[in-house]
Amino acid sequence: MTIHLPQGPYEPRATPLDLAPAGSPLASRTVFSAAHVVADPYADVSPDSPAAVDWDATLAFRRHLWSHGLGVAEAMDTAQRGMGLDWAGAEELIRRSAAEARSVGGRIACGVGTDQLPPGPATLAEVRAAYEEQLAVVEESGAQAILMASRALAAAAKGPQDYLDTYAHLLRQATEPVVLHWLGPMFDPALEGYWGSTDLDLATDTFLQVIAEHPDKVDGIKMSLLDADREIDVRRRLPGGVRCYTGDDFNYPELIAGDDRGFSHALLGIFDPLGPLAAHAVRVLDTGDTKGFRELLDPTVELSRHLFQAPTRFYKTGVVFLAWLGGHQDHFTMVGGLQSARSLPHLAKAYELADTLGLFPDPELAESRMRALLTVNGGTR
Repeated sequence: MTIHLPQGPYEPRATPLDLAPAGSPLASRTVFSAAHVVADPYADVSPDSPAAVDWDATLAFRRHLWSHGLGVAEAMDTAQRGMGLDWAGAEELIRRSAAEARSVGGRIACGVGTDQLPPGPATLAEVRAAYEEQLAVVEESGAQAILMASRALAAAAKGPQDYLDTYAHLLRQATEPVVLHWLGPMFDPALEGYWGSTDLDLATDTFLQVIAEHPDKVDGIKMSLLDADREIDVRRRLPGGVRCYTGDDFNYPELIAGDDRGFSHALLGIFDPLGPLAAHAVRVLDTGDTKGFRELLDPTVELSRHLFQAPTRFYKTGVVFLAWLGGHQDHFTMVGGLQSARSLPHLAKAYELADTLGLFPDPELAESRMRALLTVNGGTR
């Protein structure tokens, strides 16, 4: 039956994409999905209140990702760190998810930042102490640490040397190799000029210097600059044994597939809605079938580029919307009220693109929920 979307009439699919059941562990690439949090829709909160999380649904979604062989990147920007989820909520999320990972044998890495600092200027010593506090929480939980870019460090640092000194200090504190995360200003405008320069070539040199001086403490890097050429250049300049985890939600198929000079692993927000399909594609790649891998993932790029269109930081709204349509949660409510951050036409296009791909396990449910959203937010036409 035709559904009338803002962009025009659309005939929904009758059946989901037919994927083989999850099988052997992913072998040729290490793949993390940055996972969203599920809000408690019945909590009496305002956008300024601490996040009210539905823990059962949040952990169930992580079990869904683990069941397909994906790792979970926890308490990252996809989980609305700094956009609705404060450090107290993130700390509880880390502890709960790490315990859940142990119970099911799932792989987990967790974000370490400085978002417990009060608003306003912070000294470099305060930034280091905040990082250390969060690093201790992640390591005590048994998870791998991801050193996220810090708004406070971006504001406090006077130049590249402050970054070199801060990261050197933190890497000496880490008991196990960490992932370094370079998040571009399209994801968070407060991170403009990270690594001490708005010149990306100079910033890249500083980033690589941190790694070169501590290769034994760096498991890998996550690049989230939406710049495939720069990621490839950095990837080729990494010390042996240091992985590149692509965070490029625009160009991930080609970066994961790689070339005769290397490839990227993955730590991606788009693998939240694409989890089962992404895992299936990597298993195809595990057999050496790069063409088959690209045939599965290339068609998903249009959806990803749509969800991550500017202002990119609001991609979380589309991710949670698709989780609701897909039956992974019972409502379309987000912490901080972020469900209002994208327009009805944007969401309707996301539905159409996802349904065309066959991403919804129950297309009828997705259609019904899309119709309800249209009725409540757009009226009937």
